[in-house]
Amino acid sequence: MTGRPRYALAALAGIAAVVLGAGVGEFAAAIAAPASSPFAAIGGTLIDAAPPWAKNTAIALFGTGDKAALLTGIAIVLLVVAAVAGVLEARFPPTGRIICLVLGAVGVIAAVHRPDADSLAWAPSAISGILAAVAIGPLVRLAGVRMPATGEPAEPETGTTTRRGFFAWTATAAVVGVVAAAVGTAMQGGSRAVSALRKAVHLPAPVSTVTVPSSASLSVPGITPVITSNADFYRIDTALVVPQVDPDTWRLRIHGLVDREVILTWAQLLALPLRESAATLSCVSNDVGGGLISTAVWLGYPLRELLAKAGVHPDADMVLSTSVDGFTASTPLETLTDPHREAILAVGMNGEPLPPEHGFPVRMVVPGLYGYVSATKWVTDLEVTRFADATAYWTDRGWSSHGPIKLESRIDVPQNGSRVKAGDAVIAGVAWHPHTAITGVQVQVDSGPWQHAQLATAVSADTWVQWRLPWKAAAGSHRIRVRAMDADGTVQTETIAPPEPNGASGWHTIQVTVA
Repeated sequence: MTGRPRYALAALAGIAAVVLGAGVGEFAAAIAAPASSPFAAIGGTLIDAAPPWAKNTAIALFGTGDKAALLTGIAIVLLVVAAVAGVLEARFPPTGRIICLVLGAVGVIAAVHRPDADSLAWAPSAISGILAAVAIGPLVRLAGVRMPATGEPAEPETGTTTRRGFFAWTATAAVVGVVAAAVGTAMQGGSRAVSALRKAVHLPAPVSTVTVPSSASLSVPGITPVITSNADFYRIDTALVVPQVDPDTWRLRIHGLVDREVILTWAQLLALPLRESAATLSCVSNDVGGGLISTAVWLGYPLRELLAKAGVHPDADMVLSTSVDGFTASTPLETLTDPHREAILAVGMNGEPLPPEHGFPVRMVVPGLYGYVSATKWVTDLEVTRFADATAYWTDRGWSSHGPIKLESRIDVPQNGSRVKAGDAVIAGVAWHPHTAITGVQVQVDSGPWQHAQLATAVSADTWVQWRLPWKAAAGSHRIRVRAMDADGTVQTETIAPPEPNGASGWHTIQVTVA
């Protein structure tokens, strides 16, 4: 057997050993420490360590699939390292075993330093590294003779029977690893344990409800629905594994610059007079015309009431909220105590308990602010403090501290780059400036005059509003732009700005062909 086939078989042995270790580690995590699976631990550490430009790029390229893209990237790198470990184990034993142990150690270090690490956080990655190290030696030996270093005499090749055994054992190791990973992922997928707890939750009837008028929806095929379904609601957060929080053990602590510390339990929260409110939430990473924005009807209790119970000191100006997984957000105190703003501690979303990926059992919803400074999911702690004394996850990474959502609008129909039939057509979309309200939308076709679009009825000042404009579409290529006006008399700016550090701006512009 030539050197090249030996290298290929040794690399295959390394991949099979690492797949076996990683898969069993994921299975062990599903049983003992879901938040500390090897992939989640390393991925979470990479998310925290990545500079803002890297996060922006990932969200711009993959949107809500950014986590899947990260995990895929980690898997590819791991397979490459595994192949190298197999080759080195064949040529310079026990180098491959050492590499496997180092991989496991990296996972252990990442897991135990996660904010939500528990006493068994180290175990899944340790199991992965040790099992891979144990398996790689025998598999490489089955692949053939040890590859001689330069100047060493070659050793006799193994026979066909041994190679058959190598392929059988390698395939077995890889299959066991893949199956273990699949079972572990299925056990964690959708936070199965949390889903069972969620199904048992019966939310109380709200003391006030939201009615979505029929006039809030325009009859335009392809336009964004006024209320986003839970399944379609965008998700951008830092949690690779959805935190599993038992509502019966959930506690919210309010402390800091307050007269008295407040501890709130799940039962106490549900006993309060909860009410519905409709609000549009947006991610600060949303590009002009992007889809990282959604609207829901929320059920919750005003945060201002809880803060009043704690007795906020007059020198406080910020509330630092913390998630069970360690994520933090710095919210201006004035937005949480504003009697005209429905900033709530939410337990329900569109008539049902919060989905696990959207913060079950409890999250914050603050109209008018980007999510990175307000929409903390799985929230467990509120520290009343000052901007001068504390910072949060994203402000530590260069984003602005207050994060008000900018006045924006978007064209949904027709889509950019589409072909439109000549004649009667329609241009339609949504516009938003939560907590200020939209009063007008204008559309420009090519270099023509700005035309006023028809506005649907807004559900509230905190939600987006649909708009439409009839259009006599003439043959040719056309540029279409949109801008909005709000209740303060502000006209949406044409100035183009990227998402960082306080949200994108500019007029959404599309190009269509009419034939």
